[in-house]
Amino acid sequence: MKSVAIISGGSRGIGFAIAQQLIHDGFFVHIIGSNPENLKQAVAQLGVDHAQSSLCDMSSPTEVISLSQNLASLYPQLQILVNNVGAFLPGAMMDEPSGQWEKEWELNVSSAYHLTRGLWSNLKATSRAHVFNMCSIASIVSYSAGGTYAVTKHALLGFSKSLREEGRPYGIRVTSLLPGATLTDSWAGVDLPKERFMSADSVAKVLSVAYQINEDTQMEEVLLRPIQGDI
Repeated sequence: MKSVAIISGGSRGIGFAIAQQLIHDGFFVHIIGSNPENLKQAVAQLGVDHAQSSLCDMSSPTEVISLSQNLASLYPQLQILVNNVGAFLPGAMMDEPSGQWEKEWELNVSSAYHLTRGLWSNLKATSRAHVFNMCSIASIVSYSAGGTYAVTKHALLGFSKSLREEGRPYGIRVTSLLPGATLTDSWAGVDLPKERFMSADSVAKVLSVAYQINEDTQMEEVLLRPIQGDI
């Protein structure tokens, strides 16, 4: 039976690249997304023998909790959980529209908490279980044009640190990935050469390596930046 990886935000960008990499590594992947057409296309590309999908509004705790219960029954043992879903909504915190703080917090932080909590018993039952939280360079650097985003990514990094301590007695590894500018749809329309960005594939390869070495080691935090520096 193949090892299983669950990836939130897995139909596009970094999440989809991770799904491709893990399938290459021999995993069966279950991707989560909020757009049914994107999920359908992603599974078709990944191959129905290698991937399944679930539709979920990850900004809704109720939906995430319900989904985690369904996934827990599907996969009694779970090798990899990737909390990748997130959104960047630009704007200064003190001037942002009402509700933006709550939306980003639920999507970027609470989704990881509820999904991991719902699958914790499955991870505990598995040898070499590994949780990856997709943090950001914004987890350690704040930006005036994206204050709330930076707050949520700081919080996700803190969640990873606490989760790592809780996972130690069960052999559960927890890795925080902190990528800088990565060429995905989030940067669509930006007038910059692709050489100024990292590729989503590069982030996926780092995740793969972090899992492969985890028998006696864990990469706790991995900071990734474009070779020419931040944008």
